[in-house]
Amino acid sequence: MGGIYLGRDIKLISQYKNLPKEVYVIFISRMVNSIGSFVYPLLALILTKKIGMQKDEAGIFITSIALFTAPGMIIGGKLVDKIGRKLILVIFQGLGAIIFILCGFLKPGMTMAYILMAAPIVSSVCSPAHDSMIADLTTPSNRKQAYSLLYMGHNLGYCIGPFIGGLLFENHLSIVFIGDGITTLLSLILILIFVKETKYRNDNEQFENEERVLEKNEEGSVFKVLSKRPILLIYAFILFFYQFAYTQWGFAIPMQLGDYYGNAGARYYGMMGAFNGFIVIVLTPLAVRLTHKAEVLKVISLGGLLYSISLGMLAFVFKLQFFFLSIFILTIGEIIITINSSTFVANNTPASHRGRINGILPLIYGAGGAVGPAVMGTWLKNYGYTTSWIIIGIIMLFASAFMRMLTKFKNRKE
Repeated sequence: MGGIYLGRDIKLISQYKNLPKEVYVIFISRMVNSIGSFVYPLLALILTKKIGMQKDEAGIFITSIALFTAPGMIIGGKLVDKIGRKLILVIFQGLGAIIFILCGFLKPGMTMAYILMAAPIVSSVCSPAHDSMIADLTTPSNRKQAYSLLYMGHNLGYCIGPFIGGLLFENHLSIVFIGDGITTLLSLILILIFVKETKYRNDNEQFENEERVLEKNEEGSVFKVLSKRPILLIYAFILFFYQFAYTQWGFAIPMQLGDYYGNAGARYYGMMGAFNGFIVIVLTPLAVRLTHKAEVLKVISLGGLLYSISLGMLAFVFKLQFFFLSIFILTIGEIIITINSSTFVANNTPASHRGRINGILPLIYGAGGAVGPAVMGTWLKNYGYTTSWIIIGIIMLFASAFMRMLTKFKNRKE
């Protein structure tokens, strides 16, 4: 029996061999960055517990941040295609890190809140660079493995970051900001030194085979390209509801823990963040292996169903162990959605427009994450946790069904 399991383990690990060396550098960079992920996981608690906002005010504030990032993503997509992935990534994510460090020297208050708002707005400009860079470096045969490796790198760090942040939150808030900024700068140094610009790897000759025909360079605007690929827009609109639900992992869940467990809520949330990261690390290779030949949209539909179950059950949860069960189910859904979503978009996007499409599509489905805190904040204030979570569960049930229907649309087009 031991030999059988060893063979399976070797197969799970070997699927990550022979990737471009830059992918491994980006993996380490993302892990370093995520080790310092202190601020965003605790943002709702910083706004409510430290700055003193009400739940609905915090929700509107977080939604405002997300809305203000929209122009940055559009501009960033254009810059990434015209100037390059690496330069835009280093400049704008570096500026975001400096803003975090500045917040570490401020007292909690509205001044801190407004300066803090600038960090994600600036960083949004480099957002399209991440997926574009990996798409440049990979092919459909190894793309899912590459995206999943980076996803694990993020979660290797995330196992540590929110946990440390939760411990520092109560008495050492300044370290939360400064530590986040410094680790971001360290991660960018790795990219700056070891990763060459990837934009110039896009040559139409490499897209001649049938598997990559949709990646072939095209002329014209991004809207012209998307009009030829309506499935990308439909996919993004369905994913809007996925993001609407998933954003509650960072907004409603920590507030629910804070209301149930007081000051210990931040610590428990940090533990759940570490638990989430641990599950990702352990199960992502298995998920990649099991879904390797599966229809991508069917797998993403299944992930949506798991979101419905995990978030819907929070309507009836009062004990800590059931919160962890909910996070376990949510994480399985997160894994299978994440490792398939970026791959699906990259395989259906012309290389010439990767930056712009990676700016526009996340803008569409990211709007779900943007309005999620504001809407949920209002629901929580008016209806409480039970009704709000039931509504979220029902929304995700429908979204999952529509994603499954999109599979039939895709197959008819082919």
